[in-house]
Amino acid sequence: MSKQQSVSAQLWNEDLAPTSAAQRTWRWYHFAALWVGMVMCIPAYTLSASLIEGGMSGYQAVLTVFLANAIVLLPMLLIGHAGTKYGIPYAVLARASFGTRGARLPALMRAIVACGWYGIQTWFGGQMIYTLLGVMYGGEIGGAKLAGLGINPVQLLCFLAFWGIQFWYIVHGMDAIRKLETYTAPLKILICFVLLGWVHNKAGGFGDLLGAPSQFVEGGKKAGQFWSAFWPSLTAMVGFWATLALNIPDFTRFAKSQRDQIVGQSVGLPVPMGLLAMLAVIVTSATVVLYGKAIWDPVDLASRMTGIAVLIALLVLLIDTVSVNLAANLVGPAYDFSSLAPKLISYRTGGYITAGIAIVMMPWKILESTQGYVFTWLIGYSALLGPIAGILIVDYYFVRKTELAVDQLYLDDGVYSYGGGWNMAALVAFVVGVLPNIPGFLNAAFPASFPQVADGFKTIYTYAWFVGIAISALVYAVMMKGKALPAMRPAAQP
Repeated sequence: MSKQQSVSAQLWNEDLAPTSAAQRTWRWYHFAALWVGMVMCIPAYTLSASLIEGGMSGYQAVLTVFLANAIVLLPMLLIGHAGTKYGIPYAVLARASFGTRGARLPALMRAIVACGWYGIQTWFGGQMIYTLLGVMYGGEIGGAKLAGLGINPVQLLCFLAFWGIQFWYIVHGMDAIRKLETYTAPLKILICFVLLGWVHNKAGGFGDLLGAPSQFVEGGKKAGQFWSAFWPSLTAMVGFWATLALNIPDFTRFAKSQRDQIVGQSVGLPVPMGLLAMLAVIVTSATVVLYGKAIWDPVDLASRMTGIAVLIALLVLLIDTVSVNLAANLVGPAYDFSSLAPKLISYRTGGYITAGIAIVMMPWKILESTQGYVFTWLIGYSALLGPIAGILIVDYYFVRKTELAVDQLYLDDGVYSYGGGWNMAALVAFVVGVLPNIPGFLNAAFPASFPQVADGFKTIYTYAWFVGIAISALVYAVMMKGKALPAMRPAAQP
Protein backbone atom coordinates (compact mmCIF):
# COMPACT_ATOMS: atom_id res chain seq x y z
CA MET A 1 0.00 0.00 0.00
CA SER A 2 1.41 3.44 -0.87
CA LYS A 3 1.95 6.08 1.80
CA GLN A 4 -0.72 8.27 0.25
CA GLN A 5 -3.26 5.43 0.57
CA SER A 6 -2.35 4.44 4.11
CA VAL A 7 -2.40 7.88 5.71
CA SER A 8 -5.21 10.33 6.37
CA ALA A 9 -5.51 13.20 3.91
CA GLN A 10 -6.28 15.40 6.94
CA LEU A 11 -2.89 14.61 8.51
CA TRP A 12 -0.40 14.29 5.65
CA ASN A 13 1.03 16.25 2.76
CA GLU A 14 4.43 16.33 1.07
CA ASP A 15 5.70 19.11 3.35
CA LEU A 16 4.67 17.40 6.61
CA ALA A 17 5.97 13.96 5.53
CA PRO A 18 9.28 12.76 7.05
CA THR A 19 12.30 14.13 5.20
CA SER A 20 14.15 11.78 2.86
CA ALA A 21 17.91 11.11 3.01
CA ALA A 22 18.33 13.40 -0.02
CA GLN A 23 16.70 16.30 1.87
CA ARG A 24 19.03 15.97 4.87
CA THR A 25 21.72 18.37 3.73
CA TRP A 26 22.25 20.58 6.82
CA ARG A 27 25.67 20.19 8.47
CA TRP A 28 26.74 21.65 11.84
CA TYR A 29 27.98 24.87 10.24
CA HIS A 30 24.58 25.43 8.63
CA PHE A 31 22.96 25.29 12.09
CA ALA A 32 25.68 27.52 13.57
CA ALA A 33 25.16 30.01 10.71
CA LEU A 34 21.38 29.82 11.21
CA TRP A 35 21.78 30.79 14.86
CA VAL A 36 24.38 33.49 14.26
CA GLY A 37 22.01 34.86 11.63
CA MET A 38 19.05 34.85 14.03
CA VAL A 39 20.97 36.10 17.08
CA MET A 40 22.32 39.14 15.26
CA CYS A 41 19.01 41.03 15.21
CA ILE A 42 17.69 44.37 16.43
CA PRO A 43 15.48 43.05 19.30
CA ALA A 44 18.36 40.87 20.56
CA TYR A 45 20.74 43.87 20.38
CA THR A 46 18.36 46.04 22.41
CA LEU A 47 17.67 43.36 25.08
CA SER A 48 20.70 44.61 27.02
CA ALA A 49 19.06 48.04 27.21
CA SER A 50 16.08 46.71 29.17
CA LEU A 51 18.44 45.03 31.66
CA ILE A 52 20.69 48.06 32.17
CA GLU A 53 17.69 50.38 32.45
CA GLY A 54 16.42 47.95 35.11
CA GLY A 55 19.57 48.62 37.14
CA MET A 56 22.10 45.99 36.05
CA SER A 57 25.71 46.75 35.21
CA GLY A 58 26.98 45.98 31.72
CA TYR A 59 28.62 42.74 32.89
CA GLN A 60 25.50 41.60 34.76
CA ALA A 61 23.35 42.24 31.68
CA VAL A 62 25.72 40.29 29.40
CA LEU A 63 25.94 37.35 31.82
CA THR A 64 22.12 37.26 32.24
CA VAL A 65 21.65 37.09 28.46
CA PHE A 66 24.30 34.36 28.14
CA LEU A 67 22.84 32.28 31.00
CA ALA A 68 19.29 32.51 29.62
CA ASN A 69 20.44 31.25 26.24
CA ALA A 70 22.44 28.42 27.78
CA ILE A 71 19.23 27.39 29.62
CA VAL A 72 16.97 27.55 26.56
CA LEU A 73 19.56 25.58 24.55
CA LEU A 74 18.73 22.44 26.60
CA PRO A 75 15.06 22.06 25.50
CA MET A 76 16.19 23.16 22.04
CA LEU A 77 18.55 20.18 21.77
CA LEU A 78 16.15 17.74 23.45
CA ILE A 79 13.18 18.56 21.19
CA GLY A 80 15.45 18.91 18.15
CA HIS A 81 16.54 15.27 18.57
CA ALA A 82 13.12 14.02 17.37
CA GLY A 83 13.30 16.15 14.23
CA THR A 84 16.65 14.66 13.24
CA LYS A 85 15.80 11.07 14.21
CA TYR A 86 12.45 10.90 12.40
CA GLY A 87 12.55 13.82 9.92
CA ILE A 88 9.26 15.27 11.21
CA PRO A 89 8.31 18.91 11.92
CA TYR A 90 7.10 20.22 15.31
CA ALA A 91 3.42 20.15 14.30
CA VAL A 92 3.68 16.38 13.62
CA LEU A 93 5.82 15.61 16.70
CA ALA A 94 3.15 17.23 18.90
CA ARG A 95 0.66 14.56 17.72
CA ALA A 96 2.49 11.92 19.80
CA SER A 97 1.60 13.73 23.05
CA PHE A 98 -1.46 15.88 22.26
CA GLY A 99 -3.12 13.47 19.81
CA THR A 100 -3.59 13.68 16.06
CA ARG A 101 -6.25 16.37 16.39
CA GLY A 102 -5.18 17.86 19.72
CA ALA A 103 -1.78 18.77 18.22
CA ARG A 104 -3.49 21.59 16.34
CA LEU A 105 -3.76 23.49 19.65
CA PRO A 106 0.02 23.82 20.34
CA ALA A 107 0.61 24.33 16.60
CA LEU A 108 -1.85 27.24 16.50
CA MET A 109 -0.42 28.82 19.67
CA ARG A 110 3.08 28.72 18.24
CA ALA A 111 1.80 30.11 14.91
CA ILE A 112 -0.05 33.07 16.48
CA VAL A 113 3.03 34.16 18.46
CA ALA A 114 5.19 33.88 15.34
CA CYS A 115 2.72 35.91 13.24
CA GLY A 116 2.97 38.67 15.87
CA TRP A 117 6.77 38.68 15.63
CA TYR A 118 6.74 38.40 11.81
CA GLY A 119 4.61 41.55 11.54
CA ILE A 120 6.70 43.48 14.09
CA GLN A 121 10.00 42.56 12.39
CA THR A 122 8.54 43.44 8.97
CA TRP A 123 7.60 46.86 10.34
CA PHE A 124 11.16 47.30 11.68
CA GLY A 125 12.52 46.46 8.22
CA GLY A 126 10.15 48.93 6.56
CA GLN A 127 11.22 51.63 9.03
CA MET A 128 14.85 51.06 8.07
CA ILE A 129 14.02 51.67 4.39
CA TYR A 130 12.07 54.77 5.47
CA THR A 131 15.03 56.01 7.56
CA LEU A 132 17.44 55.40 4.68
CA LEU A 133 15.24 57.35 2.25
CA GLY A 134 14.95 60.18 4.79
CA VAL A 135 18.74 60.38 5.19
CA MET A 136 19.23 60.40 1.41
CA TYR A 137 16.52 63.05 0.98
CA GLY A 138 17.91 65.12 3.86
CA GLY A 139 14.72 65.56 5.86
CA GLU A 140 11.28 64.24 6.82
CA ILE A 141 9.39 62.48 4.03
CA GLY A 142 5.90 61.09 3.58
CA GLY A 143 3.54 63.93 4.46
CA ALA A 144 0.36 63.59 6.51
CA LYS A 145 -0.74 60.33 8.13
CA LEU A 146 -3.35 58.21 6.38
CA ALA A 147 -6.75 58.13 8.07
CA GLY A 148 -7.37 54.91 9.97
CA LEU A 149 -3.80 53.67 9.52
CA GLY A 150 -1.85 56.18 11.59
CA ILE A 151 1.20 56.15 9.30
CA ASN A 152 2.06 58.23 6.24
CA PRO A 153 1.98 56.90 2.63
CA VAL A 154 5.77 56.51 2.35
CA GLN A 155 5.94 54.52 5.61
CA LEU A 156 3.21 52.23 4.26
CA LEU A 157 5.05 51.78 0.94
CA CYS A 158 8.32 51.01 2.79
CA PHE A 159 6.52 48.43 4.94
CA LEU A 160 5.02 46.78 1.83
CA ALA A 161 8.40 46.91 0.01
CA PHE A 162 10.10 45.04 2.86
CA TRP A 163 7.16 42.62 3.01
CA GLY A 164 7.69 41.98 -0.71
CA ILE A 165 11.43 41.28 -0.31
CA GLN A 166 10.63 38.56 2.24
CA PHE A 167 7.83 37.18 0.06
CA TRP A 168 10.40 36.15 -2.55
CA TYR A 169 11.96 33.76 -0.03
CA ILE A 170 8.56 32.30 0.90
CA VAL A 171 8.00 31.44 -2.78
CA HIS A 172 11.45 29.83 -3.10
CA GLY A 173 11.21 27.67 0.03
CA MET A 174 13.48 26.35 2.80
CA ASP A 175 16.64 25.93 0.72
CA ALA A 176 16.63 29.62 -0.20
CA ILE A 177 16.39 30.47 3.52
CA ARG A 178 19.29 28.09 4.37
CA LYS A 179 21.49 29.74 1.73
CA LEU A 180 20.58 33.23 2.94
CA GLU A 181 21.50 32.35 6.55
CA THR A 182 24.76 30.64 5.57
CA TYR A 183 26.00 33.48 3.37
CA THR A 184 24.97 36.39 5.61
CA ALA A 185 26.27 35.03 8.95
CA PRO A 186 30.00 35.80 8.23
CA LEU A 187 28.98 39.26 6.96
CA LYS A 188 27.20 40.00 10.25
CA ILE A 189 30.24 38.96 12.31
CA LEU A 190 32.48 41.18 10.15
CA ILE A 191 30.09 44.14 10.54
CA CYS A 192 30.21 43.77 14.35
CA PHE A 193 33.99 44.28 14.29
CA VAL A 194 33.65 47.18 11.83
CA LEU A 195 31.08 48.81 14.16
CA LEU A 196 33.38 48.38 17.17
CA GLY A 197 36.28 49.94 15.22
CA TRP A 198 34.10 52.83 14.06
CA VAL A 199 32.82 53.80 17.52
CA HIS A 200 36.29 53.37 19.11
CA ASN A 201 37.82 55.64 16.49
CA LYS A 202 35.03 58.24 16.68
CA ALA A 203 34.73 58.33 20.47
CA GLY A 204 38.43 57.90 21.20
CA GLY A 205 37.59 54.82 23.32
CA PHE A 206 34.58 52.86 24.48
CA GLY A 207 33.25 55.12 27.23
CA ASP A 208 32.42 54.15 30.81
CA LEU A 209 29.15 52.24 30.48
CA LEU A 210 30.71 48.77 30.65
CA GLY A 211 32.60 49.65 33.81
CA ALA A 212 29.71 51.47 35.52
CA PRO A 213 28.48 49.73 38.70
CA SER A 214 24.98 48.30 38.94
CA GLN A 215 22.26 50.10 40.89
CA PHE A 216 21.97 47.06 43.19
CA VAL A 217 25.27 47.62 45.02
CA GLU A 218 25.28 49.09 48.52
CA GLY A 219 24.50 52.79 48.28
CA GLY A 220 22.94 52.37 44.82
CA LYS A 221 19.40 53.38 43.87
CA LYS A 222 18.18 49.76 44.10
CA ALA A 223 20.50 48.37 46.76
CA GLY A 224 19.68 44.78 47.75
CA GLN A 225 17.08 44.29 45.00
CA PHE A 226 19.22 42.33 42.52
CA TRP A 227 17.39 38.99 42.70
CA SER A 228 13.94 40.54 42.36
CA ALA A 229 15.14 42.08 39.08
CA PHE A 230 17.27 39.13 37.93
CA TRP A 231 14.58 36.40 37.85
CA PRO A 232 11.98 38.20 35.70
CA SER A 233 14.82 39.37 33.44
CA LEU A 234 16.12 35.82 33.06
CA THR A 235 12.58 34.56 32.31
CA ALA A 236 12.12 37.26 29.65
CA MET A 237 15.46 36.40 28.05
CA VAL A 238 14.53 32.68 28.01
CA GLY A 239 11.19 33.67 26.50
CA PHE A 240 13.00 35.41 23.64
CA TRP A 241 13.85 32.05 22.03
CA ALA A 242 11.10 29.96 23.67
CA THR A 243 9.23 29.81 20.35
CA LEU A 244 12.24 28.28 18.57
CA ALA A 245 12.74 25.77 21.41
CA LEU A 246 9.38 24.30 20.37
CA ASN A 247 9.57 24.33 16.60
CA ILE A 248 13.29 23.55 16.25
CA PRO A 249 12.38 20.15 14.65
CA ASP A 250 11.27 22.23 11.63
CA PHE A 251 15.01 22.78 11.06
CA THR A 252 16.65 19.70 12.62
CA ARG A 253 14.59 17.42 10.35
CA PHE A 254 17.00 18.50 7.59
CA ALA A 255 20.14 17.65 9.64
CA LYS A 256 22.63 15.13 8.26
CA SER A 257 23.14 13.67 11.77
CA GLN A 258 22.39 14.26 15.47
CA ARG A 259 25.95 15.47 15.90
CA ASP A 260 25.38 18.19 13.30
CA GLN A 261 22.32 19.63 15.04
CA ILE A 262 23.82 19.36 18.56
CA VAL A 263 27.22 20.87 17.73
CA GLY A 264 25.76 23.50 15.40
CA GLN A 265 23.21 24.76 17.91
CA SER A 266 25.62 24.64 20.86
CA VAL A 267 28.16 26.71 18.93
CA GLY A 268 25.62 29.04 17.38
CA LEU A 269 23.32 30.15 20.21
CA PRO A 270 24.64 30.98 23.74
CA VAL A 271 28.08 32.43 22.93
CA PRO A 272 27.04 34.67 19.99
CA MET A 273 24.04 35.90 22.00
CA GLY A 274 26.30 36.86 24.94
CA LEU A 275 28.82 38.50 22.60
CA LEU A 276 26.07 40.50 20.87
CA ALA A 277 24.88 41.77 24.26
CA MET A 278 28.47 42.82 25.06
CA LEU A 279 28.78 44.54 21.66
CA ALA A 280 25.52 46.41 22.35
CA VAL A 281 26.79 47.62 25.73
CA ILE A 282 30.20 48.69 24.35
CA VAL A 283 28.79 50.50 21.30
CA THR A 284 26.07 52.19 23.38
CA SER A 285 28.72 53.25 25.90
CA ALA A 286 30.58 55.01 23.10
CA THR A 287 27.39 56.75 21.94
CA VAL A 288 27.23 58.53 25.33
CA VAL A 289 30.60 60.11 24.46
CA LEU A 290 29.63 60.82 20.84
CA TYR A 291 26.06 62.10 21.23
CA GLY A 292 25.70 62.92 24.92
CA LYS A 293 23.16 60.13 25.54
CA ALA A 294 22.90 56.35 25.33
CA ILE A 295 21.48 55.20 21.96
CA TRP A 296 20.33 51.58 22.17
CA ASP A 297 18.41 51.53 18.88
CA PRO A 298 20.81 50.51 16.06
CA VAL A 299 18.52 52.09 13.42
CA ASP A 300 18.69 55.43 15.26
CA LEU A 301 22.48 55.04 15.54
CA ALA A 302 22.81 54.21 11.82
CA SER A 303 20.79 57.28 10.86
CA ARG A 304 23.27 59.48 12.76
CA MET A 305 26.22 58.22 10.75
CA THR A 306 27.39 60.25 7.77
CA GLY A 307 28.33 59.57 4.16
CA ILE A 308 28.57 56.00 2.86
CA ALA A 309 28.56 54.62 6.44
CA VAL A 310 24.83 55.24 6.91
CA LEU A 311 24.02 53.45 3.63
CA ILE A 312 26.15 50.40 4.51
CA ALA A 313 24.84 50.24 8.09
CA LEU A 314 21.18 50.34 7.10
CA LEU A 315 21.65 47.84 4.24
CA VAL A 316 23.29 45.40 6.68
CA LEU A 317 20.42 45.90 9.15
CA LEU A 318 17.95 45.23 6.32
CA ILE A 319 19.66 41.95 5.32
CA ASP A 320 19.84 41.04 9.00
CA THR A 321 16.12 41.60 9.58
CA VAL A 322 15.15 39.57 6.50
CA SER A 323 17.27 36.58 7.55
CA VAL A 324 16.07 36.66 11.17
CA ASN A 325 12.41 37.09 10.34
CA LEU A 326 12.28 34.29 7.80
CA ALA A 327 14.05 31.75 10.00
CA ALA A 328 12.54 32.65 13.38
CA ASN A 329 9.04 33.75 12.42
CA LEU A 330 8.09 32.21 9.08
CA VAL A 331 9.23 28.57 8.94
CA GLY A 332 7.40 27.57 12.15
CA PRO A 333 3.95 29.04 11.41
CA ALA A 334 4.15 27.89 7.77
CA TYR A 335 4.34 24.26 8.96
CA ASP A 336 1.84 24.93 11.77
CA PHE A 337 -0.82 26.33 9.43
CA SER A 338 -0.16 23.45 7.03
CA SER A 339 -0.82 20.96 9.86
CA LEU A 340 -4.27 22.48 10.50
CA ALA A 341 -5.52 21.40 7.05
CA PRO A 342 -2.76 19.50 5.15
CA LYS A 343 -5.03 18.74 2.20
CA LEU A 344 -5.60 22.45 1.55
CA ILE A 345 -2.51 24.16 2.99
CA SER A 346 1.06 23.37 1.89
CA TYR A 347 4.18 24.77 3.59
CA ARG A 348 4.30 27.55 0.99
CA THR A 349 0.60 28.38 1.44
CA GLY A 350 1.20 28.47 5.21
CA GLY A 351 3.92 31.04 4.53
CA TYR A 352 1.47 33.11 2.46
CA ILE A 353 -1.03 33.02 5.36
CA THR A 354 1.65 34.19 7.82
CA ALA A 355 2.68 37.05 5.52
CA GLY A 356 -0.98 38.01 4.98
CA ILE A 357 -1.68 38.16 8.74
CA ALA A 358 1.41 40.36 9.14
CA ILE A 359 -0.26 43.04 6.98
CA VAL A 360 -3.75 42.73 8.46
CA MET A 361 -2.56 43.04 12.07
CA MET A 362 -0.96 46.48 11.42
CA PRO A 363 2.08 45.87 13.68
CA TRP A 364 2.85 49.59 14.07
CA LYS A 365 -0.38 49.92 16.05
CA ILE A 366 0.63 47.05 18.36
CA LEU A 367 3.97 48.73 19.04
CA GLU A 368 2.25 52.06 19.55
CA SER A 369 -0.36 50.83 22.02
CA THR A 370 1.58 48.26 24.05
CA GLN A 371 3.73 49.63 26.84
CA GLY A 372 6.91 47.65 27.42
CA TYR A 373 5.80 45.20 24.72
CA VAL A 374 9.05 43.26 24.64
CA PHE A 375 9.17 42.55 28.37
CA THR A 376 5.42 41.87 28.90
CA TRP A 377 5.19 40.05 25.57
CA LEU A 378 8.24 37.83 26.18
CA ILE A 379 7.27 36.68 29.68
CA GLY A 380 3.59 36.44 28.70
CA TYR A 381 4.00 34.02 25.83
CA SER A 382 6.76 32.08 27.62
CA ALA A 383 4.02 31.21 30.15
CA LEU A 384 2.10 29.57 27.28
CA LEU A 385 5.00 27.91 25.48
CA GLY A 386 6.86 26.56 28.54
CA PRO A 387 4.10 24.02 29.37
CA ILE A 388 4.05 22.75 25.76
CA ALA A 389 7.84 22.19 25.88
CA GLY A 390 7.49 20.30 29.19
CA ILE A 391 4.86 17.96 27.72
CA LEU A 392 6.84 17.29 24.51
CA ILE A 393 10.06 16.49 26.41
CA VAL A 394 8.43 14.16 28.99
CA ASP A 395 6.43 12.38 26.30
CA TYR A 396 9.39 11.84 23.95
CA TYR A 397 12.03 10.89 26.53
CA PHE A 398 10.19 9.35 29.49
CA VAL A 399 6.97 7.95 28.04
CA ARG A 400 8.30 6.75 24.68
CA LYS A 401 12.07 6.51 25.33
CA THR A 402 12.63 8.35 21.99
CA GLU A 403 10.77 5.59 20.08
CA LEU A 404 7.96 6.76 17.78
CA ALA A 405 5.89 4.81 15.28
CA VAL A 406 6.15 7.48 12.60
CA ASP A 407 3.53 6.05 10.23
CA GLN A 408 0.99 6.14 13.08
CA LEU A 409 1.43 9.93 13.41
CA TYR A 410 -0.36 10.30 10.06
CA LEU A 411 -3.32 8.00 10.83
CA ASP A 412 -6.72 9.18 12.10
CA ASP A 413 -7.30 5.86 13.86
CA GLY A 414 -3.69 5.07 14.81
CA VAL A 415 -2.08 4.67 18.24
CA TYR A 416 -1.74 8.45 18.62
CA SER A 417 -5.43 9.18 18.08
CA TYR A 418 -6.26 8.59 21.79
CA GLY A 419 -9.92 9.57 22.31
CA GLY A 420 -11.22 11.18 19.13
CA GLY A 421 -7.75 12.50 18.30
CA TRP A 422 -7.24 14.25 21.69
CA ASN A 423 -5.00 13.17 24.58
CA MET A 424 -6.69 14.53 27.72
CA ALA A 425 -3.51 14.06 29.78
CA ALA A 426 -1.68 16.61 27.60
CA LEU A 427 -4.60 19.07 27.69
CA VAL A 428 -4.92 18.86 31.49
CA ALA A 429 -1.15 19.21 31.96
CA PHE A 430 -1.11 22.24 29.66
CA VAL A 431 -4.00 23.99 31.46
CA VAL A 432 -2.55 23.26 34.92
CA GLY A 433 0.86 24.56 33.74
CA VAL A 434 -0.63 27.83 32.44
CA LEU A 435 -3.15 28.61 35.24
CA PRO A 436 -0.72 29.76 38.00
CA ASN A 437 0.72 32.40 35.64
CA ILE A 438 -2.57 33.98 34.55
CA PRO A 439 -3.10 36.33 37.57
CA GLY A 440 0.50 37.61 37.32
CA PHE A 441 0.17 38.15 33.58
CA LEU A 442 -3.06 40.13 33.95
CA ASN A 443 -1.42 42.31 36.60
CA ALA A 444 1.70 42.89 34.46
CA ALA A 445 -0.17 43.56 31.21
CA PHE A 446 -3.14 45.50 32.61
CA PRO A 447 -2.07 46.90 36.03
CA ALA A 448 -4.92 49.43 36.18
CA SER A 449 -7.58 46.75 35.63
CA PHE A 450 -6.01 44.06 37.88
CA PRO A 451 -4.26 45.89 40.75
CA GLN A 452 -5.26 43.49 43.57
CA VAL A 453 -3.30 40.39 42.49
CA ALA A 454 -1.62 38.66 45.44
CA ASP A 455 2.16 38.95 45.77
CA GLY A 456 2.48 35.17 45.55
CA PHE A 457 1.03 35.15 42.03
CA LYS A 458 3.27 38.06 41.03
CA THR A 459 6.30 36.10 42.26
CA ILE A 460 5.22 32.96 40.37
CA TYR A 461 4.85 35.02 37.21
CA THR A 462 8.46 36.19 37.40
CA TYR A 463 9.42 32.54 36.84
CA ALA A 464 6.66 31.98 34.23
CA TRP A 465 8.54 29.77 31.76
CA PHE A 466 10.21 27.71 34.49
CA VAL A 467 6.94 27.28 36.44
CA GLY A 468 5.02 26.29 33.30
CA ILE A 469 7.55 23.75 32.03
CA ALA A 470 7.99 22.14 35.48
CA ILE A 471 4.28 21.85 36.39
CA SER A 472 3.14 20.57 32.99
CA ALA A 473 6.01 18.06 32.82
CA LEU A 474 5.17 16.70 36.28
CA VAL A 475 1.40 16.52 35.70
CA TYR A 476 1.82 14.87 32.29
CA ALA A 477 4.30 12.32 33.67
CA VAL A 478 1.92 11.40 36.53
CA MET A 479 -1.13 11.13 34.27
CA MET A 480 0.64 8.97 31.67
CA LYS A 481 2.46 6.73 34.19
CA GLY A 482 1.20 3.17 34.28
CA LYS A 483 -1.52 3.70 31.70
CA ALA A 484 -1.84 0.65 29.48
CA LEU A 485 -2.48 2.76 26.40
CA PRO A 486 -1.42 1.44 23.01
CA ALA A 487 -0.25 5.01 22.31
CA MET A 488 2.58 4.41 24.75
CA ARG A 489 4.03 1.64 22.61
CA PRO A 490 5.31 1.85 19.04
CA ALA A 491 3.19 -0.10 16.60
CA ALA A 492 4.45 -3.61 15.91
CA GLN A 493 6.48 -3.75 12.73
CA PRO A 494 5.26 -6.27 10.12
